[in-house]
Amino acid sequence: MSRFKYSYNAIVYSQEPIAKSFDRLSRFGYDAIELIGETDQDVTEINRLKSDTGIEVSSICSIWSGDRDLVNPAATIRQKGIDYGKSMADFAASVGAPTIIVGPSPVGKTSALESDEQEWAWAVENVREIGQYAASVGVDITLECWNRYETYFLNTLDKAVRLVEATGLSNAGVHGDMFHMNIEEKSIDGAFRDAGRHLNHVHAVDSNRAAPGAGHIDFVPTVQALKDIDYSGYVTFELLPASADPFAMIARNGHLEFLDEYTELAIRTLKAAEDKVSGQ
Repeated sequence: MSRFKYSYNAIVYSQEPIAKSFDRLSRFGYDAIELIGETDQDVTEINRLKSDTGIEVSSICSIWSGDRDLVNPAATIRQKGIDYGKSMADFAASVGAPTIIVGPSPVGKTSALESDEQEWAWAVENVREIGQYAASVGVDITLECWNRYETYFLNTLDKAVRLVEATGLSNAGVHGDMFHMNIEEKSIDGAFRDAGRHLNHVHAVDSNRAAPGAGHIDFVPTVQALKDIDYSGYVTFELLPASADPFAMIARNGHLEFLDEYTELAIRTLKAAEDKVSGQ
């Protein structure tokens, strides 16, 4: 049985030199790193580290916040979101990342500013524009669903699938983050199965947003579902400290277990679940 490809999101590594992050992932048997979606990073160094360590860049974790809003009533703000999405596609292409994450409405915006019909139309139009541009530089997009406390717009994978289908894009899929899914979906494994061929990115994380194995989710059904739908994308760990402002917690060094300890625990837990599914 072939293994999943494993990646770790660099958000909790943001206080250290990126070379140290690449080295850690190499030591613990990872395939890739998911980079934070800001373009002030040293592309030359990233590509050198890829060559030196064998660690690829799986994806770009675009930061959809503030005025990066594809469904805002103001055309100037919608354009900022479009421009940001295109810049992420360029960044991904420059470091060889196959996928960027797209959030049609920014995290923290919890109510609509226009009718459902109008916001849906803007989402289809603007996701399509980003997706078409991404295709032109050889990059796929994936729509991420967040829980109801962080967004009102996309909460469940079935709605994301409908949006992808409405765009008509061939390089777009949906993204399941198990932290959000644990809140919103009737069944995590059931939602993955229903998404089927549309699922092109996964954030594996435990119930408390810590490493798999540090919460109460049973990952065996999840692994079985991903195997059943022949999922071939990366399984990426996007882990964050338990705080209303996890980025402030990281800045205060309240995330140290997310470095060596959780980097090792996450991949060990998922590989153990894979072994159970395969009967090893």
